[in-house]
Order: sequence, then C-alpha cells, then structure tokens
Amino acid sequence: MRSGLRSDPAEWTDERHKRGLAGEQQAIQYLLSRGWHIVAHRFRVGHTEIDLIVQQGSLVAFVEVKARRGDAFGSPLEAVTGAKRRELVKAARVWVDRYGRPSDVYRFDCIALTDGKLEHLADAFRPGWR
Repeated sequence: MRSGLRSDPAEWTDERHKRGLAGEQQAIQYLLSRGWHIVAHRFRVGHTEIDLIVQQGSLVAFVEVKARRGDAFGSPLEAVTGAKRRELVKAARVWVDRYGRPSDVYRFDCIALTDGKLEHLADAFRPGWR
C-alpha cells in the first residue's frame, strides 16, 4: 500500500486533520473486513488527494472519506460537491493511466463517519468514463 502522509500525525495541531486521519483508519478497517485490498492511502496528484483506493478482484474503488463530529452542518456526504467530484475524477484518471489494467472496472465510493457511525455509499457517483 502506498501512503501519502507527508508529515507525522503526532505533530498535527488541527483537530480536523486528526479526525480525518482517524476516520480514514476506521474506513480502512471497515473495508478490509469486507474483503477489500487497500491499494493506496492518500494518493496525491498536485493538490488533489484521493483518500483511499481499494480493490476487490477487478473492481477498483476510489473512496472519499468524510468524518464529522455531528450533523449540524449536514451529512458528510453532502460535502462531496460537484467541484470535489471533478477533482477526484481527474486524480483517478491519473491513477488509472499509471496503474490501471484493461480488465479493471472503476467506481467512486463515499464513506461518511458521523460520531463514529460509518455509512458506506458504494457507486456514489459516476463520472461518465469506463
């Protein structure tokens, strides 16, 4: 698994960053328990980052993880806006160009964590390719 962590999380001061990493770790455990293989964690293309890239057979999922303390600002899934989706698609294309195989099938998933409760939205959106 390739990890894109650029600094030591123990030195982070922003609680949101710590909560995000904890959410990603919880998502990783959830996905592993369901038979997924973690291909990459925090795959970066420029300023854009795909939280998780996971694979199960020929199915590759690009996973955006959103963690929140509560729902006062809406569902974490609502934070995956059209602009965020376009960024994820561009980064995913780079990954596919570098590492994809002709037999692979791709999808975009979202995992929302609210107060530790996990919701996995498989095939959350479709970019119109493959």
